[in-house]
Amino acid sequence: MAIIRFNPVRDLLNVEREFNRMFKSMEDRFGIYKKEDYDDEYENAVWMPMTDIYEDKDDYKIKSDLPGIKKEDVKIAYSDGKLSISGEREQERETKDAKCHRVERTFGKYFRSFNLPKEIKEDKIKADFKNGQLTVTIPKAEEVKPKEIAIKVN
Repeated sequence: MAIIRFNPVRDLLNVEREFNRMFKSMEDRFGIYKKEDYDDEYENAVWMPMTDIYEDKDDYKIKSDLPGIKKEDVKIAYSDGKLSISGEREQERETKDAKCHRVERTFGKYFRSFNLPKEIKEDKIKADFKNGQLTVTIPKAEEVKPKEIAIKVN
């Protein structure tokens, strides 16, 4: 009996890729081509890590779950207002004596990208990786932080 791996995220990525190809062909055909290169990492991604995005008065935080991945295998890049997280989770090798009944974990290349606001301190972006969770902290620029105004009561 063959094991068929169900991966709904891969299906969603395939739909998004098809839309991107369709729009790119229209851009090329009608001369409205944008100078954006399509990332090979995005095109080859098999899965996307689950991610939460938070904002407080000082910064934005992106928390991604990357279980089973080593810190040195995570790539983080920032360019032109876009933060990307990529890498690959290697599949565990099966032993000859064991039978696999179900595979639900996803293996292979992953990729996520986030468009960031322009009002950030890009040279102060930092990342922390602990217990399979990546936390990227993006500090806000001073001009977008909320300012408190004291009200005097007479």
